[in-house]
Amino acid sequence: MKTDVEKNALLQDMIKHMKDLPMLPAVARELVSVLEDENSSLDLINEKIAMDHAITAKVLRLVNSSHFGVNSRVVTIQQATALLGVEKIKNLVRLTILANRSSASYCEGFNFQAFWRHSVATAICAELISRALHMKHDFAFTAGLLHDIGRLVLVTYYPEKYAEVIKHRQLKDCYLLDAEREIMGIDHVDAGLALAQQWFFAEAIQDAIRGHHCPGIAGIHPLASVVHVADAVVHALDLADEKNDVVPLLSAHAWDTLALSETEYLGIFRETEMRVEALNQILI
Repeated sequence: MKTDVEKNALLQDMIKHMKDLPMLPAVARELVSVLEDENSSLDLINEKIAMDHAITAKVLRLVNSSHFGVNSRVVTIQQATALLGVEKIKNLVRLTILANRSSASYCEGFNFQAFWRHSVATAICAELISRALHMKHDFAFTAGLLHDIGRLVLVTYYPEKYAEVIKHRQLKDCYLLDAEREIMGIDHVDAGLALAQQWFFAEAIQDAIRGHHCPGIAGIHPLASVVHVADAVVHALDLADEKNDVVPLLSAHAWDTLALSETEYLGIFRETEMRVEALNQILI
């Protein structure tokens, strides 16, 4: 097991060299089509960007950098577009897509489509939960989309090592976090939080990443509980369609914090399934 000093050194070195994260090709194709259509509305462009981890993370990184001197952290794509302007957003998206064509990495056993489906489904479910709670639902969508981004970081930077993680998880039938810690000495929460801090993500998004497995951390943002429950719901509904998926333990603290009724949850389950199925038919 690595010491805290060793872990921090490893994470900082990894994030320092992290330039781009991979995109789902189908999403990239859809984005190119939207960008090239002069009749595409700003709302449609925002909607398509918000479906992808790589571009969402890169846009948030840019708009929250010191270059723009923003007084408070930007959380959503809609806010970022308003600050950067449509043309800058379009150019950033084009550059990101171009970079992905030449820098995609391959990790044996990693199902990128399943990962994308899970992340987007969690974003949708988190948005629906936050609506029921009268919270800022666009914040919840972003937090849900990016909650597992540390997995993408580890897969991109250490594809061979992460392939060992996947094999170990299957062999031991254990939780992914345990397999990551056993094989790598760090986990996707560590990696995601390191990226979020280095790329200037808002505190609420950082807390959602930090607490999506342990939402009971003292002083953590309520978004962590929203994303934790959404993550568990999406696993339980098998919306990623991933073989041998394991449903994580549900935190009683998060469940009690949200305090939604059975009727409210049933409605959230149904709408999440319908919206994910609609996206699958378009993009997968």
